[in-house]
Amino acid sequence: MRQDVIIDHLPEWADPWDNPRYYLGVTPRRIYAYLLDVVVVALLCGMMFIASLILGMLSFGLLWPLMMVLMGCVPIAYHTLTIGGERSATLGMRAAGIRVMSIAPGAAATNGKPSLIQALIQTVAFYLSIALTCTLILVVALFNPRRRTVHDVVASTVVVNDPAQWGGPGT
Repeated sequence: MRQDVIIDHLPEWADPWDNPRYYLGVTPRRIYAYLLDVVVVALLCGMMFIASLILGMLSFGLLWPLMMVLMGCVPIAYHTLTIGGERSATLGMRAAGIRVMSIAPGAAATNGKPSLIQALIQTVAFYLSIALTCTLILVVALFNPRRRTVHDVVASTVVVNDPAQWGGPGT
């Protein structure tokens, strides 16, 4: 770590200056991963829509409101469960070779795996910030060395190149 930074609880993936390999090329990979995740979520919502049509007809329309609410929860559940899951990455992130790592105190003890609460906070903050700013909030990532967006800051996470590529922490 740099001499002027004395923070004893941050793991190595939290320092972009001493460990740049975690952050090289992350921004375009995040965009690619998100586009893949949009396709996955659309497919999941499509399957949910078909199920809601069938269950709605079988229940004479009584289940349609419930099914629409559940269909609205699909993107939040997808991102929360995959980011908070074993690999700490959505399917798009896995394909792009990136993952979400925690930089909260004690993160090194869990090999950087974010908790489900962190994943939920990150997901909800992402969708809220996108809804309020029409994606302009994502420009924040271009102006900090960790390439963190607002939802990363709120959840105490970073998105890095997957350390499994070189046998690093979190593998």
